[in-house]
Amino acid sequence: MLNRIVKFIVVALALLPALAAAEDAGQIKVVNGPVTIERGGKSLPAVTGTRVQQSDILRTGAGGSVGVTMMDNTLVSAGPNSELVIERYAFNSTTHQGQFDAGLRRGTLSMVSGKIAKQSPGAVRVITPGTVLGARGTEFHVQVTE
Repeated sequence: MLNRIVKFIVVALALLPALAAAEDAGQIKVVNGPVTIERGGKSLPAVTGTRVQQSDILRTGAGGSVGVTMMDNTLVSAGPNSELVIERYAFNSTTHQGQFDAGLRRGTLSMVSGKIAKQSPGAVRVITPGTVLGARGTEFHVQVTE
């Protein structure tokens, strides 16, 4: 009985890093100027190497910009005075199936689609206050003005 418990604990501990990584949607690769991440009601400084997760809100200041590489190699860049929400992100690295919904509340967004859009055209969407854009191409730009 004790042997089974020890084996269970060893397996559970081995899976913890994988479970933590499952929440990661991407990683910040470039930060210029003021950029923050709002996660769980807290504001965190965005620095190169920071992992972004579903539900994170990326905010750039007047001179700020941020570049993120998502887990499926989608490249996302937000320009000055932008607010970008990772609304939904799911990616299966084996099948390349997934869904990526990004909410651009204000500012500018440039995106180069990755494996999700290549596998399932239409599975990547940008949601703005006025419309929903389905990404079927490989590169596009969106701007939301007041």
